[in-house]
Amino acid sequence: MSIPTYDQFIEPILRYLAARPEGAPAKVAHDAAAEALGITEEERQQLIPSGQPVYKNRAGWAHDRLKRAGLSSSPQRGIWMLTEAGKKFVVQHPAPLSNSELQGLAIGFTGQNAEHSTDLAPGPSGISLEGAVSKASPDERLTGALTEIRDAVTVEILEALSGVSPTFFETIVLDLLHRMGYGASRDDLQRVGGTGDGGIDGIISLDKLGLEKVYVQAKRWQQSVGRPDIQAFYGALAGQRASKGVFITTSSYTTQAHEFARTVEKFVLIDGQKLAALMIQYEVGVSSRAIRIPKLDSDYFDEETI
Repeated sequence: MSIPTYDQFIEPILRYLAARPEGAPAKVAHDAAAEALGITEEERQQLIPSGQPVYKNRAGWAHDRLKRAGLSSSPQRGIWMLTEAGKKFVVQHPAPLSNSELQGLAIGFTGQNAEHSTDLAPGPSGISLEGAVSKASPDERLTGALTEIRDAVTVEILEALSGVSPTFFETIVLDLLHRMGYGASRDDLQRVGGTGDGGIDGIISLDKLGLEKVYVQAKRWQQSVGRPDIQAFYGALAGQRASKGVFITTSSYTTQAHEFARTVEKFVLIDGQKLAALMIQYEVGVSSRAIRIPKLDSDYFDEETI
């Protein structure tokens, strides 16, 4: 069983608050709704990226919809309580609420004040609320959108990398490793790839005297990299009496290649997906735009701290 979507939290929270006209702590309402929906202890441990439990996030957004509908309020910090309109709504809408009524509470009151009406608002232009409502909370939709954007940029990065020359690809890899903190300056990362490179495309000096080095092989390939290719690079490291190696490719590695790498210390394999993710994280060939997401600073409004 998966955790119910946030709109499914609306009714259990509504009924719980209806039984407590004096109001109830939000954290208690969270758990009461989870209990009513049969959410297991294991499911209550699931977190959204910000670290908040999924069920609490969805319960919070469900109560937000009740507030938008004018049916509930937060008379003081951490307390939820039905309004007079909410109490009237409960009397006029016995359990269980129909699907259309739930959908109306989920989106029908956006930008409206329900204190003047206990009727559910119809969907815009006759569009079915059932078809229009989003089952994910705004936080989850934001996370999903960011994931979708990252996935799209990953594809674009790999497409761009497939069109660059082998020499430029080696330079990109060294730029990334430097941005990740390898080498005191960019000059400490040297591209040595070319004919007769012995399987080594780059060398990173980790100290000023160059006594400790990391050797890099960067391959802009389409097919999977197999164990023979990894063993050949490892042999090149042995020829340099090196102990650290990084093999980077735009494609992937076979199971045998991974198995060999696991038997060798200080030997790292980076495939295309990981390479693109690192380029996004460290903004190599990628730019980011900041999004300011408002969040109430509840401490600011705590008069007891003044």
